[in-house]
Amino acid sequence: MKRNAIVPYYLIMVAGLVLVFFLGIKGIGDAKEIAQEQEGGGEEQTEAFDPEQYAQQACITCHGENLEGAGAVPGLHGTGLSKEEISDILVNGRGGMPGGLVPAENVDAMAEWVANLE
Repeated sequence: MKRNAIVPYYLIMVAGLVLVFFLGIKGIGDAKEIAQEQEGGGEEQTEAFDPEQYAQQACITCHGENLEGAGAVPGLHGTGLSKEEISDILVNGRGGMPGGLVPAENVDAMAEWVANLE
């Protein structure tokens, strides 16, 4: 008794097409949820920006663990710069510091925090 060797391939193909069909239907439902979340209809869990925590994650690499400066990199305590000058440095960079390290919506909060460091 010889078996037809092509039958298993047809079964695999049919199973694959059924799987693609049902995953496509599920994707349509998920796309509606994603669109609703992007429009603001979903639950938003945005955390408030904490400049001190951000500095501990991003700034200590260059400015030192206590933000006192390291080598040619200046310290952030008592800079003597205004909030506007610090904002400009955060956005555009200066010297060895690249601009854009702080997200644009948080530049003002970060600049105020750095300006108030003593």
